Amino acid sequence: MKNQWIDFLFGMVTVKITGKGIERFINVLTRNEIIIWNVKRHGTETITFQMKLEDAKNIRYFARHTDCQITFLKRKGVPFLFRRLLKNSGFLTGAVIFLLIIFLLSNVIWGIEIKGAKPDTEYQIRKELDRMGVKIGKLQFFVKNVEGIQRELTNNVGNLTWVGVELKGTTYHLQVVEKNEPEKQKELSPQNLVAKKKAIIVKTFVEEGKKVVDIHDYVQKGQLLVSGEIGQDGENVKLVPAKGKVWGETWYKSHVEQPLDTKFKVLNGNEKQRHALAFGKFELPIWGFKDPEYKQFETEKTIYKLHFLKWVLPVSYIQTTIRESEDIIRSYTKEQAEQIALERAKKEIKSRLDEDAMFKDEKILHKEVKNGKVILDIHFKMIENIAVEQPISKETRE
Repeated sequence: MKNQWIDFLFGMVTVKITGKGIERFINVLTRNEIIIWNVKRHGTETITFQMKLEDAKNIRYFARHTDCQITFLKRKGVPFLFRRLLKNSGFLTGAVIFLLIIFLLSNVIWGIEIKGAKPDTEYQIRKELDRMGVKIGKLQFFVKNVEGIQRELTNNVGNLTWVGVELKGTTYHLQVVEKNEPEKQKELSPQNLVAKKKAIIVKTFVEEGKKVVDIHDYVQKGQLLVSGEIGQDGENVKLVPAKGKVWGETWYKSHVEQPLDTKFKVLNGNEKQRHALAFGKFELPIWGFKDPEYKQFETEKTIYKLHFLKWVLPVSYIQTTIRESEDIIRSYTKEQAEQIALERAKKEIKSRLDEDAMFKDEKILHKEVKNGKVILDIHFKMIENIAVEQPISKETRE
């Protein structure tokens, strides 16, 4: 049985033979391995059949010494379709250019919508987007993906707590959450201010209430600092919400270890790029076929979904960046390692305290070099606000 798809691919023709000696002509074709099929007789001197296009080119040669006449009735297959397309090349070219323009316009940025931001914050965001190249009229292939845009906006716009970036069709939608502003003061219940840890008082600022400690006083955790009861000799006592700050000298110990030799992995600036089209899980490379000769490298893959009008095509453009990395060993002297360890200890202590806490003094209690590390035990003196609120209840009054 003939494979119709293969014959259609390479072309086939329907031939009519008329005249005497038709059977002899068919025998000639058979002896010369010319394949024909769908042979039909139409009367005594006419038959029709189908044959391959490449064989039809030679059929007249075999008909020269016969009394048969050959007529080609139908032509089918890809070669004939291609010829028709060439005849209508103007229309075909216009259709391709039209589809290409629609495709490109479907992947251009046509809108940027920002929600949840104040006017000044929105201005900063749009300015940063413009710097990154995310602007109306730019092809989406040439800008960062949504994760990269979100990361840069969060890092570079100071008053953002979070920003969500979503690409819908040709429009970027940004949902912004700004940093919380100080809440409006609400009416407080009567309260005292007590010490949250033991300390030596160095400074006080009482906005409301009665101060009960002085500078240089030593206080324990939970000790009363500012009373919410005001009045003299127990007469005309009034309960108020004590407000203010009481700074005290507090103490912390820190244990930290710093290696004398530290290994870093850094990028040296060499990079290669690969480009591919993805059809589902299958990737078809289109540029950058050769593997880079990097011993160590980091790979970053960016996927751009292709659009046509409002539809997302099942084809994605993938840009893969391969960056060479190398290991660097940084060696420190003993003094340098001590300084780095001290700074690390300060950062660790500061991360546990309020922003307005300050270092007063530090003293190294113990240090040694062991197993390639500088080991420090450090005592820190800090100045911090130790006052915390405590509601006034019957038990606290008694």
